[in-house]
Amino acid sequence: MGNTLLRAASPLTTIASEENAARFAAIAALIAEWQPGRLIVGRPVHSDGAEHEMTARAGRFARQLEGRFNLPVSLVDERFTTRAAEAALTAEGVTGAARRAARDQVAAQLILQAYFDQSADDDHRHDPA
Repeated sequence: MGNTLLRAASPLTTIASEENAARFAAIAALIAEWQPGRLIVGRPVHSDGAEHEMTARAGRFARQLEGRFNLPVSLVDERFTTRAAEAALTAEGVTGAARRAARDQVAAQLILQAYFDQSADDDHRHDPA
């Protein structure tokens, strides 16, 4: 989740279900509770930026979210977020099962923060001189 005024991201939760209906029900509950104005989806690509199978799956997922929840969805490059999350957890001394549970949340936080940082850069490019 994130605060658009402060442009700050925080981890919220991980949806662990592998069943589509359960995942979308959990997403619906979070949307009802937090009432976001936009959804952000990580866009996986190879380190050189080339697309792969998961890129297409993320795009389909983003379109499903937009259609189901009638909210705008932005895709954000998620290259290296898992590595960055691992590094952050190592620096914090998080190990074992707690580390595995936290990795996806921290990676999602980094993806959302990248969105905020990019939108701030875009705003500055359009500021009147």
